[in-house]
Amino acid sequence: MTSFTTVSLADSRKARMPDRRDKVKLLIMADIHGNQEALRAVLADVASRWEIDTCALLGDLIDYGMHSNEVISMIKQLPYPLVCNLWGNHEAAIVNEEYDRFSSDRGRVSAEFTRGALSEDSWEYVRQEMFGVEKSRFEIEGRRYLAVHGSLEDSYWKSISPETDPTDYGEYDLVLSGHSHLPHFFEKYLPADNPRMRNRKKIIFINPGSVGQPRNQKSMAQYAVLDTDTEEACLCKVSYDIELEQSAYHGQVDDFYRERLGLGI
Repeated sequence: MTSFTTVSLADSRKARMPDRRDKVKLLIMADIHGNQEALRAVLADVASRWEIDTCALLGDLIDYGMHSNEVISMIKQLPYPLVCNLWGNHEAAIVNEEYDRFSSDRGRVSAEFTRGALSEDSWEYVRQEMFGVEKSRFEIEGRRYLAVHGSLEDSYWKSISPETDPTDYGEYDLVLSGHSHLPHFFEKYLPADNPRMRNRKKIIFINPGSVGQPRNQKSMAQYAVLDTDTEEACLCKVSYDIELEQSAYHGQVDDFYRERLGLGI
């Protein structure tokens, strides 16, 4: 039987939510990709709009961008407890020096550059403080969550999409994933022996989109906030100083990674 880590947030929520013990605001971020200006804008937007109780990081803090070290430093200073902090395919590939699954030579060159640019502190964080595991299972207020960078089909390299067969996810109530850089929120239903719920089991799937390398033809930094009580998810977008972030590129990697920031592709 699958084991789940129970997340207790009573102490951290006491001052904020004295009358609502069943309500948690969960910040979800994925695919920051070394983009410090995008992350800075997201964290400022979050602080101005939400009272966050905990945070899920779904991988790919590093690579493609020129500020992997700075991003890690900012993540280390987050004021929210982390319910998960997974490796993405870029952490896994760079730590293990396994570049053969990147789809292009420019991807391999970028990963090799990032490996050489990581500071000693960043290396320690990626290896020791991120969860170098393929997925994380936890409970919040009795509901079962799966967090994975990719999917159960391939934890690092294969994305979940609205066309995904939900059968393998039947033991979970909510599934958080990244990798595609495409935000989504959808519900799937499976047959279940539960007459009270009309013999259906609901699973909510959430992808927050990419903080630092969005690919939904919208260049804004993207993240999600989930209200665990109402099941309302905000798929948020915030503008950031793209030109300032682009100015850090000086031929270290293919210009494609600089130019795509302005296009959201």
